[in-house]
Amino acid sequence: MNIYAGIERVPVAFVNAYLIDVDPADRSLGWVLVDSGLTGIGAALIERAATARYGENVPPLGIVLTHGHFDHAGSALALARQWRVPIFAHTLEHPYLTGQSSYPPPDPTVGGALAMLSRTFPYGATDLRPHLMQITADENEISILPGWRIVHTPGHTPGHLALVRERDGALIAGDALATMDQQSWVKTVTMPQELCGPPAPLTTDWLAAVESVQLLARLKPSMIAAGHGVPMTGADLPAALRAFADRLTPPRTGRYIQEPVLADEGGVVSVPPAPPDPVGVALRAAAIGAVAGAVLVAFWPKRRTLHERRYGRA
Repeated sequence: MNIYAGIERVPVAFVNAYLIDVDPADRSLGWVLVDSGLTGIGAALIERAATARYGENVPPLGIVLTHGHFDHAGSALALARQWRVPIFAHTLEHPYLTGQSSYPPPDPTVGGALAMLSRTFPYGATDLRPHLMQITADENEISILPGWRIVHTPGHTPGHLALVRERDGALIAGDALATMDQQSWVKTVTMPQELCGPPAPLTTDWLAAVESVQLLARLKPSMIAAGHGVPMTGADLPAALRAFADRLTPPRTGRYIQEPVLADEGGVVSVPPAPPDPVGVALRAAAIGAVAGAVLVAFWPKRRTLHERRYGRA
């Protein structure tokens, strides 16, 4: 799915990975993978797309992660081992990528489709060493991707980053924003293009998240390729993003709305207390009931057969 000069989108279930040519005019000069999709399925789909685009056994120069959530970094280690390439991530993301710290838990109380699903999302730390390389706070480019600028866009995660190609304004936004409405069950399936905020249940500092969208709007991108949704282009895109940034506000309720997660170079420092989650309680009760029912059904015939063997049929 070539979406822009030298950029190909690889959909991995509900998330995107991107193949980026170092030089859009000459693919033989190499390429870089941005984000890696889900564990297992991401590696297979990315390998297939890379082979079709670059040929057999042509590894990238490296992997760049916008952040370390399970749907963006899930296949990074497997691919880095196979290709023997480095993985680049912002230094504030490293605690969650070296096994040092887990991410804060998702917040299902913000409401919506993704929030409902987030009750099942993993948020523990992963360990990408020894392939992991730091992008420090004062760096604004990566050696393997000349012509692209690093933009630190915290809020969704502390070390979240976006990438913008300065010659034409192409933007790889990660989860700083989305181009689909993940709060709607219908739109999660149909995926109409629209500018939306970062994935709400996994965003832990809303003040920073809103400021990051405003920062991206000031870049006036010509194309937005986000972690979720179909990429957007068009002459009116810069104005549309500016208008969206001006009206973006946090959800009305949720665990991280009034008080953000505090984090530093070592990972999570403090997390606000969890609000009541009656839906979650009901779902857990239903699950327990379903398991109990399944056990009863599974064992009941055996009990009856034993009775019949001993006493015969009534």
